Amino acid sequence: MRNSSLRRPFGRSQLGMVTVLEARVHRSSARNARLAFILTLAVVGLLTATIAADRMHPILALFAGGAIGTVSGAIAWLLVRIWPVIRLLWWWTPEIGLALAVVYGWTALVRHTHPALRLAVLAVLVGVPAAVPFIRRRIVALAWCLIVRHRLRVCFKEFIIANQSGTLPLILWARPTPVGERVWIYLRPGLSLTDLEGRHEKLAVACHADTVIVERASEATAAYLRLDIKRREVLTATIGSPLVGLVDPDTPAVLRPVTDLPTALDLPDVAPDVFTGKTATRRTDTRATPTPAPATAPAASNRPGADDVTDWI
Repeated sequence: MRNSSLRRPFGRSQLGMVTVLEARVHRSSARNARLAFILTLAVVGLLTATIAADRMHPILALFAGGAIGTVSGAIAWLLVRIWPVIRLLWWWTPEIGLALAVVYGWTALVRHTHPALRLAVLAVLVGVPAAVPFIRRRIVALAWCLIVRHRLRVCFKEFIIANQSGTLPLILWARPTPVGERVWIYLRPGLSLTDLEGRHEKLAVACHADTVIVERASEATAAYLRLDIKRREVLTATIGSPLVGLVDPDTPAVLRPVTDLPTALDLPDVAPDVFTGKTATRRTDTRATPTPAPATAPAASNRPGADDVTDWI
């Protein structure tokens, strides 16, 4: 006889079957659903009976409160019971929406257009993104945002010690950045930022990235975190300058004499005599006159319309 511990919700065994919900999550949701039903039945039933007792007989008010409390408890039980499925659907919402758009869009196109027009539309939808580099890079960046959300979920499941209910961090949304992706997550009770500190390399491996930086995304709550996933370093790339092409190749070279540059400074040149209180005579025969430092330009982040520097570093 097959061992009952191998049985899983939405999957009958661990061999050859895909488990949609873990057994611990399934048991926890069932227990929480029962508690929610009992608590809602008691609270709503008593409140309803107390309010209805002013307008009807107390016994009838008690039956009315019990009926309304039962309905409210059933709704609470259903919401708590299906919460793991709702969370699973949340993880796959972009993919489900994209699949529905493709299927229903193609079906409507087939029903209302000629085959030649369908081929033309298909060629435009596929050929333009493949031919235009900007659109192609944007589509690839959005695709990586979808991939990263699932890779993080798998990584959290592997090494994070979840709470007793078995819930993992809730991955909210992701957006592309010039160096990779930025993902926001919400930690559930029992987890903290320290659970992710020191595991940056594992997160980078899971996301197929170079480095991952984890930090708080809100000063009001420690449960709201931000993950910066970096795949490339754009600040160290070699950029060609168009100014080189503006130089006339026939311009003669100008030879300039090379002066002796100071390699060190003597103490009397930069500090007064501590014994007499007088400034020592400065040597000016071979010393170069210091030039004032140029005024620094305002920071890029302070100029109007500038990009967010945190997207690049």
